[in-house]
Parts: sequence; structure tokens; C-alpha cells
Amino acid sequence: MAACTKRLDRFIISLRLLRNLQLQNERFLSTSPCLRAAGNDSESPKFVPPSKPVIVDKTQTVASLRKFLSPEFIPPRQRTDPLKFSIERKDMIRRRKVLNIPEFYVGSILAVIMADPNASGKTNRFVGICIQRGGKGLGATFVLRNIINNQGVEICYELYSPRIQKIEVLKLEKRLDDNLMYLRDALPEYSTVDPEMKPVPFSPTGEVPVNKIKVRMRPKPWSKRWERPKFNIQGIRFDLSLTPEQMEHAQKWAQPWLEYDMLKEYDTSKLEEQIIKEVQQDMSK
Repeated sequence: MAACTKRLDRFIISLRLLRNLQLQNERFLSTSPCLRAAGNDSESPKFVPPSKPVIVDKTQTVASLRKFLSPEFIPPRQRTDPLKFSIERKDMIRRRKVLNIPEFYVGSILAVIMADPNASGKTNRFVGICIQRGGKGLGATFVLRNIINNQGVEICYELYSPRIQKIEVLKLEKRLDDNLMYLRDALPEYSTVDPEMKPVPFSPTGEVPVNKIKVRMRPKPWSKRWERPKFNIQGIRFDLSLTPEQMEHAQKWAQPWLEYDMLKEYDTSKLEEQIIKEVQQDMSK
């Protein structure tokens, strides 16, 4: 009699375990995404693969969405149609498809990697602040300046040189002046850039920030008379270097008639729109 009672208890326990497993299966199927995707169909549910994860490569720089045209694309004013520059533009676009030339201005901090057969690694990397951009077409150049071992170092690069391997913008900004050659006569602290500087993130859609810093000059003599009105320098604290009498004397060299010189500059807005369309079409091919 005792043996029969034990068997009956085991049978009841097994029935309860089966019932619990059945309830768990029903709950799992009711919450399964495959079953919900299949709906109330009597057929077996189809497998629904999970959505693919979106992988964002943070190492790649975001391309600028601003309508920026590099100044070397705009030809100088001539009497005839500048056919030479239209031919050069094709070579410039062909070079830009191989080398990514980013957007930068005078005052931006750049890092340039250039092939150097005399270097140990066959490449040379130089970090500095851009103090000048010049030239047109394939002859475009830019100058980087930095202070290394208390000595001012400047390197003039050809923008479309085949020796340039990479141009990296570490800090994108503008200055109050379009030419910073007066940094040669300023204190060294205004030209010093850390060679191991990390890139500073910038907005590809907003306005380019303007650094309104005004430098302090060393005592005279300077390489040029920067106080004269023809240079129109905004980024120098002349009140710390010159007396009011010297500033008044510099105003005697002003040329007010240049403001009304119609041949000095010309409207390039229509030409810029035409060149931008041409460059965008050729770069998308």
C-alpha cells in the first residue's frame, strides 16, 4: 500500500512539472517576435532577422557642407578668356580625386605629411599655423609657421605638389586679417603650435569661427611698416608698440583714392557659381 502511494505522488509531481513547462512555452510563444510578425495565421511563423546595427566610423572626418570654393580656382582678371586656367582646373580636379585637400583658411592650424627621401621614415610631418595663401591654379601655395627650439620655422608648400601625401586640419578658424606674415615680428608665443596637437572638432554646417586675437609685437625694427594704412592690419596691438605721434605719422602714407579704384577688384560672384558647378560635376564622376 505504501509503494502504491509513493508511485501516485511521483505521478502527480510529474504531471505538475509537465503543466508548468506547457505554461512556460505558451508564454514564450505569445511574446515571440516571430509569432507576432506572423500574426494569427495557422501556418508556422517565418524567421524575422534582427535589424542590422548602424556602424559609425568616427575616425573619418565629416565633409564640409558649406559652399566653399578654394581661392586658387578663381583666375586673376585678364583681358582675354583665361583658357589656361580652365585647362588647369581639370588637372586640379584630377589631383583632388587622389588627394583630399580640405577646407582651410589663413589662421587655421594644419598638419602636412610630405614625402622626404632624406627622412628616416621617408616622410616628414610638419605642424604649423597657415600665415599666407597665394598663387592661382596649379601654382597655388600656402605657408605654415611654427616655433621649434626657440627658432621660427616656415615651410612654403605647393598645394598640388605630388609629394604631399596628406593635409590634415587640426583647427579650422579664421583671423581678422587675410595675411599673417606679421607674425614674424610678433612674440614667439603667437606662432607656437604643439606638434602633437589633437584635431579640434568643428561644425561642417555652421559658420567658420573667427579668432579675434590681437598679437603683441616685438620692439622695432620690423620686416615691414605694418602700421601703415595700405596693409590695413587689424590683428596687432599698435598701442603697445608705437606712440600716438608714430601712428599719426603713419597716416600720412594713406592712399584714400584706392577705395574708389574700380580696376583693383572685380565682381567674381557669377564666375564663382559657374566654377562651383563645374567642380562639383567633375568631382562626382
